[in-house]
Amino acid sequence: MENTQYFEDYEPGAVRQTSGRTITETDIVFHAGHTGDFFPHHVDEEFCKTQPFKHRIAHGTMTFAIGIGLTAQEINPVAFTYGYERLRFPTPVYIGDTIRTTVTIKSKSDDPKRPAYGQVVEACEVHNQDGKTVLYCEHILLVEKKGATPA
Repeated sequence: MENTQYFEDYEPGAVRQTSGRTITETDIVFHAGHTGDFFPHHVDEEFCKTQPFKHRIAHGTMTFAIGIGLTAQEINPVAFTYGYERLRFPTPVYIGDTIRTTVTIKSKSDDPKRPAYGQVVEACEVHNQDGKTVLYCEHILLVEKKGATPA
């Protein structure tokens, strides 16, 4: 869904939540194959029984990709990703967990290098079905200002 929002339209404190997505064994196996990350915490159930989590856990990179991918339900044609900061995985994600992302507009400021754009920081919190935070990061967007002529 397209939703054009210029820099001036963003309001700090505004919140939106995505739909949910259940993590499967297939997700973990495909992600391991795509990335080459066959670390035993992700793919070896017997090894995991000897570890504190007791079960295989999803890759952090996969949790990030899916959690942030869920936010793409809303596309803004005058904004694009500048980067991510403060990425953390405070709680593991297991096979069968359902995750969803809450996006809160944390702040906005003029971009120091590009006068036609501002920076909008979205706090992205991914939660499991029990409401536990499994990922936190800050998504920095460059957003076109109204009436500006982008270079």
